[in-house]
Amino acid sequence: MSDNGDTWTLYGQTFSSRLLIGSALYPSPKVMQDAITASGSEIVTVSLRRQSPEQQGGGGFWDQLRELNLTLLPNTAGCHSVKEAVTLAQMSRELFDTDWIKLEVVGDDYNLQPDPVGTIEAAEILINEGFKVFPYCTDDLVICQRLRDVGCQVLMPWGSPIGTGRGLMNPYNLQAIRDRIPELPLIVDAGIGKPSHAVQALELGYDGILLNTAVAQANHPITMAGAFRDAVNAGRSAYLAGAMPERQTASPSTPTLGMPFWHQ
Repeated sequence: MSDNGDTWTLYGQTFSSRLLIGSALYPSPKVMQDAITASGSEIVTVSLRRQSPEQQGGGGFWDQLRELNLTLLPNTAGCHSVKEAVTLAQMSRELFDTDWIKLEVVGDDYNLQPDPVGTIEAAEILINEGFKVFPYCTDDLVICQRLRDVGCQVLMPWGSPIGTGRGLMNPYNLQAIRDRIPELPLIVDAGIGKPSHAVQALELGYDGILLNTAVAQANHPITMAGAFRDAVNAGRSAYLAGAMPERQTASPSTPTLGMPFWHQ
């Protein structure tokens, strides 16, 4: 969590931490709980498909999440159609008493690339039903603009495919989205594998990071969660500080060339 008073707002709620974290793939529920705490995150994503709470599935898992007293962001992971995603979102609202939904509509099973047409269609339906939609999409500027136009107030383009840990495959695309859509919070979702990837995203001007596998599948998830917390804060501070411009030619760091400093 940031300690410098730098906050941000998502659908009217203000947060200090810019790291959103998932709750899947941890070696045990206790490690999950400790890692999420170490991350400093205030928002945790949950998948209804994995735990089926409506059937009393994963009771211990839900109890441990509740103990963390964080904001829940249910997701529609695993949905392959607009109808599936909308139905799961409606179930999530009923079960968790929240209008927040991370929208995922899978378009390709090989790389889990989101279906752009289905995502836009589902987002429009859900927004008309009063949902606060967090759409997971590719780093395509036009898709992001369409999602904004149907009413999404947060956008979540990927860094690279889910679970690959390849970082930001196309910083140019991500920068273009940031530059062309300055009015909305932007969160890089998926593909983050190392803390340095998170730093890079925040330095581009992105407002937050959502990740899961990079922490859950680390050799030491709790330690890695702390590393990502620090990385996000470092990237954000660097963005606010303003990096020096890149140059094509060398430039001396001392003002006078060819003369020892004790002769200046």
